[in-house]
Amino acid sequence: MADEARAPRRPLAVLALALALVVALAGCGGSDVEAGDLTGKVLDPPFTVAGDALVDTDGQPYSLTDDTEKRLTLVFFGYTHCPDICSTVMTTIASALTRLDDRDRDQVDVVFVTTDPERDTPDVLRRWLDHIDKDFVGVTGPIDEIAAVGRSIAVGMGDPLPSGGYDVDAHTTQVTGIDSADEAPIYWSQTTSSKQFADDIHILLGDS
Repeated sequence: MADEARAPRRPLAVLALALALVVALAGCGGSDVEAGDLTGKVLDPPFTVAGDALVDTDGQPYSLTDDTEKRLTLVFFGYTHCPDICSTVMTTIASALTRLDDRDRDQVDVVFVTTDPERDTPDVLRRWLDHIDKDFVGVTGPIDEIAAVGRSIAVGMGDPLPSGGYDVDAHTTQVTGIDSADEAPIYWSQTTSSKQFADDIHILLGDS
């Protein structure tokens, strides 16, 4: 882990809760930032993320707690055969990251957890993500374990797929932000724009 990642920092969960009470952050012009300035939904209390080990596209164990070392990790549950929502959301996040400066971008990871592990083999998942952003992390595993991790951050599984996986539940399709304290203090809806993602990320990292 890089020295910067090891440096003590205020967890985003603390920041998010403070924002709900109105916090002055070092933003543009040094103005006060209110919770209403965030597009994402601030959670009080935050979700506690399940640390069950899944598997990344290199075949290595991957946990949404133990292996999310950046100050902010954006997590989306979906599948590569999804006809619309999944590719749209992931492309929007990729676009949002291009709006960030290097300092902010280096503190953010993006993880895509498949809900269709039978068809989304590591190779399929890696090729699909590489078309969007080669730095995105792809994660798979047994469907029951994937569902259990999803439930910990209120990601619901929708209708069963012919492969044995699950469609994305339209009522809980979300991008979840996990902080360095292994909690999820914020989430965004599938309709969030790239600019809104970028603006929120900049605010959440603004205390660096």
